[in-house]
This record gives sequence, C-alpha cells and structure tokens, in this order.
Amino acid sequence: MSSSDKNNVWIAVILTIVINGLITVLFLMEGYSGEIGFDITILPMLNAIFNSFTTVFLLMALFFILRKNITMHRRFIYAAFTTTSMFLVTYLIYHYLSESTEYGGGGLLESVYYFILISHIILAAVIVPLAVITFLRGMKNQVVKHRKIARWTMPLWLYVSITGVIVYLMISPYY
Repeated sequence: MSSSDKNNVWIAVILTIVINGLITVLFLMEGYSGEIGFDITILPMLNAIFNSFTTVFLLMALFFILRKNITMHRRFIYAAFTTTSMFLVTYLIYHYLSESTEYGGGGLLESVYYFILISHIILAAVIVPLAVITFLRGMKNQVVKHRKIARWTMPLWLYVSITGVIVYLMISPYY
C-alpha cells in the first residue's frame, strides 16, 4: 500500500470515527431540555430536502462521468458532499434538541419502515469511509482505484440518500 493510500485510509478512519462517534454519543447522552425558540420539526424536512439534493447531485455526477466530463462530475460530487454535510449538521442539531420520533403505523408498513430504516442506518455508517476514500482517490487522480471503489460507493450513497427521504416521508405524520 502506497503512502498516499495509507493517508486516504487514515483520513477515512478518522472521519468515520468522528462522524459515527458524534451520532452515537448524541443518542446516548441526555438531550437538550431548555427552551427552543422555533419549531424544530422543520429540521427533519430540511434533512429530507438535503438528501433529495444529494440524490440529484449524485445522479448528475454519474451522468457526467459516463460522458467522460470529469469537470462536471467533480462539481456535482462537491455539491453532493456539501448537501450531505448540511444534512449531517441539521441531523445532529435535531437529535440533540429532540427525542427520537416513534413510528406510529402498524402492520406491513411498520415492517417495511423498520427494514428501510435499519438498512439506511447501517449503510449510512458504511458510506462515510467509502465516500471519503473514493473522493480522495479521485482528487489524487488515482483513476483505476477510484473507479474500482466508486462502483460500490455510488449505488450505496444513492441508496442512503433515497432511503433517507423515504424514512422521512413515512415518519413525518408522527412528528
């Protein structure tokens, strides 16, 4: 493994630990109990909007790379990282300020909801290092390695961003 690859791995490991660690700590610690000057239920809707934009940006990045337009591909990947980062910030704020919302439906829809939610959570944790390594390999022009991992990263990241919107749509009546 080259020193560049080792650096990529270390950056991905550190970001994964920090991001997934923040989310874990947030769910384990006692939430905010003071006054909030606005309706925080708007934050999950913002999260869904950010996830929607991420999906569009990823699809556009895929469209442009299939047409060998690397410049536009990179621009849309930057945009996807931006909206994903915005999602992460509003997600952390919401879950610090509010308790988790319970799904209120039943029957088959409840099973579908929890399947989507659990797969979304697991793959969201997995996509962090994959996206970072894929991004860094692309930035360092390691084209062969970038393509190899991007074949996994793109569909998983799309799944996570799409299921994030679906989870919101399914739980939004219960906020």
